[in-house]
Amino acid sequence: MRMTKKVMALAMTAVLTATSLAGCAGNDASNNGTTTSKNAGTTSAASNASTYTGAAPVTEEEGAKVSMLAMNSWYSTVDLSKDAQILDEIQSRANVTIDWNLIDPTIYADTVSPMLAAGTDLQDIVLLPDQDPNMSYIKSGMFVALDEHFDSMPNYKKFLDENPEIKAALTATDGHIYYVPQTVVTNNYQPCMMINVRWLEKLNMEEPKTLDEFVTMLRAFRDNDMNGNGDASDEIPMSVTSAYLPYLFGPAFGLDLVSGFYADDNGTVHYAYYESENYKKYLEFLKSLYDEGLLEMEYTSLNRDQITSRCAQDITGVTFDFSWQMSTLYSAQFADYDGTTPIFKGVAPISGEYEGNYVGRNPVSGIFGVTKNSGNVDLAVKFLDYIMGEECQDLYVWGLKDVTYTEAADGSREYLPRCSEDTVWYQQLGINAPCMPSQQSVPATDVLLAKWHVEVDKEIEKYIKAPFPNVYATDEEASVLSQYLVDIQTYVEQMNVAFISGVNDMSTFDNYLSTLKNMNIEELITIKQAQYDRFMEAYK
Repeated sequence: MRMTKKVMALAMTAVLTATSLAGCAGNDASNNGTTTSKNAGTTSAASNASTYTGAAPVTEEEGAKVSMLAMNSWYSTVDLSKDAQILDEIQSRANVTIDWNLIDPTIYADTVSPMLAAGTDLQDIVLLPDQDPNMSYIKSGMFVALDEHFDSMPNYKKFLDENPEIKAALTATDGHIYYVPQTVVTNNYQPCMMINVRWLEKLNMEEPKTLDEFVTMLRAFRDNDMNGNGDASDEIPMSVTSAYLPYLFGPAFGLDLVSGFYADDNGTVHYAYYESENYKKYLEFLKSLYDEGLLEMEYTSLNRDQITSRCAQDITGVTFDFSWQMSTLYSAQFADYDGTTPIFKGVAPISGEYEGNYVGRNPVSGIFGVTKNSGNVDLAVKFLDYIMGEECQDLYVWGLKDVTYTEAADGSREYLPRCSEDTVWYQQLGINAPCMPSQQSVPATDVLLAKWHVEVDKEIEKYIKAPFPNVYATDEEASVLSQYLVDIQTYVEQMNVAFISGVNDMSTFDNYLSTLKNMNIEELITIKQAQYDRFMEAYK
């Protein structure tokens, strides 16, 4: 029962990782995965009859409607356009009816992109299929500049004032803000190293703080019968996917290999894979692990399912994943795990010549816009602002009092048992609905996890470093990036594996750098510098 509850809880917190989303089943609604309410496509053209201040109701006008194009639930048996009690409550308080056009998330981008390309018969509010990195939709004139309506958007304006990094990321090159975001947590439950603490205790070793200590620990894991099964040869000291190796080791060499591009303390942008000294040292270190058998030969094909199986067999000592998995997945593989004491526990990052850190995530995970040709812009803008307010955010995260949660006298909350026992019911309510601009909540995540897990996550929080920001590209920048970046990234990935595995000798590293230069990496660095400078200017 423990595993069922915890895996379900991940969905309840709006899904912390893209890989979790990818595993969900598709929507089996008709109409090519779309669900449209009876009056979809119709909107109220009448102006708002009341002065909206950010609180409900949005309007006193009877029969007010806005239409929304967005994702349906990731649960194939759930249709959020029907009987979603939380979403119905929002509409009731706002005195606004939503005409939904909800589309299966697994086909959302493929379905909505052609609709936006046509640019006609769109709903008032649209969840975009991507984050419009090149401002394609903005330049088409399809969406309203929301900052020109901030007098009618007190909730959103307050949100941006409190989150200047999000405001900077959403500021287009023309200085306007066109979208309202969905966001994810950025400083909590982020990727971190996890160690089998029982193995450490058996060896009477401390958690490693440096690269040298880390290697010493791996050797001890490899050379001893850590699981006590009488076989000292079945231990796999480290089980880390190739995607997470940059997270684990890059910062110890002063590199943000996760973002690729990064800004140093002086605001100068670099490409981590083009750093002549530090990146070479990083590769040499990983090659030494590979040569010694501490990094397995098949590391490029290793996946989470295999790591989970190894934990269940107690044959591995180190992994790296989102902090969420610490208790919900890896510790839970042990039959005697009782939820009170960690088995796989998150630890501080390892340091080398540079102090270690963990790279977090950019906060924006999705964006909503108001279409110019809706004929209902005033009400749509105000309704979008209302559903960004604290009242609605509380509903998305917690649901309804005494239906999904209880609240103690001190204000602390707990989800009711049915939330974990009846997944379909809980999702059908509209909790953290993907059709709304919800903001992930750390407190609501904390109550789902073991006490020790929450405490460890709060300790790790101080090591989280923001990644390189997402910044809108100008036409010229977008043209250059599209021309060179994919080829550069492909070449970098191929050479990374070649150097680590020894297919390419490290003596050819200078040739690798020369090739990157010839592939115009320095022009891309110049572009990223300009983008970063714009971001910092908007951040002020």
